Amino acid sequence: MEKVTFGKDGSIPGYECGPKTAPGIIVLQEWWGITDNIKRQAQHLGGYRCLIPDLYKGKLGVNVEEAHHLMENLDWPAAKDEICEAAKYLKDTGSPAVGAIGFCMGGALTLIGAQHSDDIVCAAPFYGTPDPSICQTEKITKPVQAHFGEEDAMAGFSDPAAAAKLGENLKAAGNTEAEIFMYPGVGHAFMNDMPGPFADFEARKETMGLPPYNEEQAKLAWERVLTFFDKHLKTSG
Repeated sequence: MEKVTFGKDGSIPGYECGPKTAPGIIVLQEWWGITDNIKRQAQHLGGYRCLIPDLYKGKLGVNVEEAHHLMENLDWPAAKDEICEAAKYLKDTGSPAVGAIGFCMGGALTLIGAQHSDDIVCAAPFYGTPDPSICQTEKITKPVQAHFGEEDAMAGFSDPAAAAKLGENLKAAGNTEAEIFMYPGVGHAFMNDMPGPFADFEARKETMGLPPYNEEQAKLAWERVLTFFDKHLKTSG
């Protein structure tokens, strides 16, 4: 995975992998920052060109308190602009079409990008919904495939009620290409096959109350999202 910079003045850092002429996917981080987990998520998208914008500019949350502090202090309007710049960079440098995927905080940012970037043609948010002050999901008519765990307890952000509200809003937009998938037996961060920053999944559960990794459910989600991107990115541009 290659370190890159992009944007109008070349000041936005990120990580890139995949063929320059392949359809592009912006991969958006969890609240921890650019971790090994988020890099692995990008590598699951083989055959695509992936760009992970470093929205924290190198900072990492090594525990829950630090991650919460970093997310709370994120300049969301600036992050929105950087996602738009990321999509433009991918289009301008060889990708015929661009989608977005993100996890946790990145799930919310994925929907923000879908609304505000003309270059993003489809979005796959995982367990995260945005504040309506920066993203009105009832206005998104682009294809959206969203994924949530039935045991997610993050009320108003990624719990089943938040997932249902997102579905209602996309339907209100007249979005005929919107899907909301719910996964039984899993909660927040169910796509992470590494427990970091915790020593193991038991420590993660003890600290955050998250169910352990479920390979079957994660595999199903990857199959669905790859089919989604194949449909909307390989026939666009």
